[in-house]
Amino acid sequence: MPPERSEVLQGTLDLMILKTLHALGPQHGFGIARRIEQVSEDVLKLNEGTVYTSLLRLQQQRWIVAKWGVSENNRKARYYSITKTGLKQLAIETGNWERISGAITRVLGLQGEQ
Repeated sequence: MPPERSEVLQGTLDLMILKTLHALGPQHGFGIARRIEQVSEDVLKLNEGTVYTSLLRLQQQRWIVAKWGVSENNRKARYYSITKTGLKQLAIETGNWERISGAITRVLGLQGEQ
């Protein structure tokens, strides 16, 4: 039975896109979305519109840049890459995520009264 797919938690898509670009180098939007789904073992479901909205927001923050290129299908596509400012933000966002997810893990580990 395939795993149940989940929506991406609010505020995490930017972090995952930055990390994907840092790990894999320049990628087009569709490739970024598919790679995140693949790495999540298809637990995460990404809406194309949401991904492109996030890419636009990251560009406005100057955390990524886009250049035109040719995709594997020989089609014109925008390729996104992380900037130096984006690398700094990735470190900040990763630290925040680790702190918050650690706190949530501790709360979920609470034992009930016996």
